[in-house]
Amino acid sequence: ELIDGIGATEMLHIFISHTEEAARPGATGKPVPGFQACVLDEAGNPLPPGQIGRLAVKGPTGCRYLADERQRNYVQNGWNITGDTYLVDEQGYFVYQARSDDMIISAGYNIAGPEVEDALLLHPAVAECAVVGVPDPERGQIVKAYVVLQPGLNPSAELVKDLQDFVKQKIAPYKYPRAIEFRSSLPRTQTGKLQRYLLRKEAEEKRV
Repeated sequence: ELIDGIGATEMLHIFISHTEEAARPGATGKPVPGFQACVLDEAGNPLPPGQIGRLAVKGPTGCRYLADERQRNYVQNGWNITGDTYLVDEQGYFVYQARSDDMIISAGYNIAGPEVEDALLLHPAVAECAVVGVPDPERGQIVKAYVVLQPGLNPSAELVKDLQDFVKQKIAPYKYPRAIEFRSSLPRTQTGKLQRYLLRKEAEEKRV
């Protein structure tokens, strides 16, 4: 059985995981002995099952940022705010949604950018993609996809609509990318990690 889990450098330990007998596909697990975890809203209040919010943990290990502004943001009311977005189901399992920076709030809906990416990558024309929230005067943010096509394919308005319709069939229709921009490459670190924050920064600068 594959065992999932989440930890953080600041906590020095994995704090949510499974036992092999209790592992549930799609869930990270439950707090390991000695740790507490919950999902908080932006005001720091615990959310009921099924609602998406900020993962918060506390336990016997931890790390303090000395003379560093990050300490103010990382520890709130005794809880360590990990920067991950989760929900807890009715059985108490923690289910990952996205890194908090990758959560898009559009017209009141919470949309996880990686979920939209996973849907787009199922389309045979898509080689790579990155999905971020970009400013929009009506919706606050809209879902925008940056897409690298498979070799030999050319961008077109028809392909934009095809990709949008494809995503609507794979996940909840309101999550589809309202804007699609084709790129020859995506920003990545030297180890290949996608740098979505650079795309968000670019979109912010264009708005200004």
